[in-house]
Amino acid sequence: MEKTDILIVGSGISGLFFAIKMAKKRPDLSITILTKASADSTNTRYAQGGIAVVTNTEEDSFEQHIRDTLQAGGGSCNTEIVRMVVEQAPERLQELLNLQVDFDTTVSGAWDLGLEGGHSHHRILHYKDQSGLEMERKLLRQLSRYPNIVLFEDYFSIDLTTENNCCTGMSYYDKTRGTIKHIRSRITVLCTGGCGQLFQNTTNPEIATGDGVAMAFRAGAVIKDMQYIQFHPTALYETGKNPLFLLSEAVRGFGAYIINHNYERFLFKYDTRGELATRDIISKAIGTELLKTSEKHVYLDCRHLNAKRFYEHFPSITDYCLKSGFDPAKEPIPIVPAAHYQCGGIQVDKNARTSIQNLYAVGECAQTGLHGKNRLASNSLLEALVFAHQGMQSALKTIDSIRFSTVITLNQQPIASYSTTPSIKPLKALLQKTMTAFFTTEASDINTVRNTLKKLKQKADSLFQSHDRNSFPSYIEFRNMLTVSMILLEHSYSTPEIESFTTS
Repeated sequence: MEKTDILIVGSGISGLFFAIKMAKKRPDLSITILTKASADSTNTRYAQGGIAVVTNTEEDSFEQHIRDTLQAGGGSCNTEIVRMVVEQAPERLQELLNLQVDFDTTVSGAWDLGLEGGHSHHRILHYKDQSGLEMERKLLRQLSRYPNIVLFEDYFSIDLTTENNCCTGMSYYDKTRGTIKHIRSRITVLCTGGCGQLFQNTTNPEIATGDGVAMAFRAGAVIKDMQYIQFHPTALYETGKNPLFLLSEAVRGFGAYIINHNYERFLFKYDTRGELATRDIISKAIGTELLKTSEKHVYLDCRHLNAKRFYEHFPSITDYCLKSGFDPAKEPIPIVPAAHYQCGGIQVDKNARTSIQNLYAVGECAQTGLHGKNRLASNSLLEALVFAHQGMQSALKTIDSIRFSTVITLNQQPIASYSTTPSIKPLKALLQKTMTAFFTTEASDINTVRNTLKKLKQKADSLFQSHDRNSFPSYIEFRNMLTVSMILLEHSYSTPEIESFTTS
């Protein structure tokens, strides 16, 4: 695997959709997908809600979806991008249907459209409460139809290789063989997801450590708006659990209430939409209530809903709650806000191109201009599809003129020799505690946070001056988490110290 025409990092909906569309257009090109865990260990599979598409034009419209997106984004969305994504949605939906992806329908055969916070109309296509899993499963199944696509699991990306601001490939670690290798590519596409693991409470899987943003930053790419981390208001409260189980936005759209420990609905004090306000508003409202009462959580109340219909719509949620000791039909479910989505990231244009030539970014790792300060529910899967399409179209126009590099230039320090090392887990736990406090309380001083991160970096470097082959990915992953944490500080306070921190 010395070279490939197109290198895709990540096997979520962004990477798979890009690969399949490119393979259809150009069966002569070699397409390689690298993923640091198993192929289905992605943020995509955890997406419960669905995909926002205007399908009922008698009651809904593109303009109303655009308005809802702009309002949720708090004045920071790119209107041109919002319009492009919303207007492409029906076409991208049809492509999913052509790939055998299923969505729920009513008895009459019409789409069973859901309603979620911030949306003015029912426009969410979903597959029960397993929409992301359904898409991931069906797209992975499609890969076998294209012999020019190969997917490698347990390949941990280390750093991009560049020449004169052009991406020429990357270095990676083969966890199975314990070796560091390099791969040359003509086009590289980062589809690495978000950074929810920077925080103690998150709905993101353990792989969500900001790898793509960190690699792109070290290579010199422009990173934008990383201070906009969306906290989902309804994660199941379970002490010591990571990640927390997500209770979909669609549950509130279905009619569930959020109540405090006095069993009072309190959201209308903060927004006239109550439970159907946007995620940022509800998360802040819950945080305010918890500060008032010193409680650890509030509740999601589904007791007034039809239990049979609730289970039909949310089988995974119901089963998980029951296994955890909570019956949604009989008792309120304890919930807490949790880091859910990275609205900023690697800045891209409308064709998913980064500031580094021949490097693309799609999905949660990219800052497209769609979400602004706060993502509208069920716009993320749509964004992934649209920008995978845009990026593929752009790459088609240029790939034949791109030659493989004959030089390898690493954007990292040499790796030391190997030996047994202590665990990185205590350092990771302190990082998560520090970043959680920084984002959720006003008491966190930026200088204190910065100094803590610097000390963590020094400890990690000291621990891993020598390391074994199995622990090496943990070090690289933690290095990425530190890098992204410092970027968050910079973007929150415009501090200039990130360069010296990440390159020392």
